[in-house]
Amino acid sequence: MSMNILVAGATGTTGLQLVKDLVDQGHAPTALVRESSDTSDLPEGVSLRQGDLTDLQSGVCNGMDAVIFAAGSGGSTGPEMTDKVDRDGAKRLVDLAVEAGVSRFVMLSSVGADQSEPEGDLAHYLKAKHEADEHLKASGLTYAILRPVALTNDGRSADVILGDDVDKTAKASRADVAHLLAQAATTGRFDGQALDMQSA
Repeated sequence: MSMNILVAGATGTTGLQLVKDLVDQGHAPTALVRESSDTSDLPEGVSLRQGDLTDLQSGVCNGMDAVIFAAGSGGSTGPEMTDKVDRDGAKRLVDLAVEAGVSRFVMLSSVGADQSEPEGDLAHYLKAKHEADEHLKASGLTYAILRPVALTNDGRSADVILGDDVDKTAKASRADVAHLLAQAATTGRFDGQALDMQSA
């Protein structure tokens, strides 16, 4: 059955592979894009819906079966933008998904976001991701949270490792991450779980 799936972050490196996966599987992805977004790389079959994660308007999730948050403020932005996009934007999208009666929400998070008081260079980012993840868990939505280790641009690998066996110093290919996000949204295989993930 074809699903209508809203993808936040569809024009990013992982997001582009994700929407391609969804189109290949016969689903109908809709990219949530800002007015200034470059949508030229999006594959045929992807619809557009305007929305800015720093100021989401009511109704952006209407008509959707599932929502995938695969966006990020990016490594070059400061803490303020991290809070606006990775924390507040994600939380607002969750609330709008609830409002729209969406049946599943998939969150692309990060290894280490399971801690409420993370330490190290990425502490601010991980805290923002943690708060967004916890907000999703408490929302009442059917959810899946994927927490990959450091990302690479390698292609699909032979296998992935999920959960407690993940080596936190390992790598995860964006292609594998995209594939798992698509699976999580369309199959329910990871419903109710927050999983660390690496490529094998």
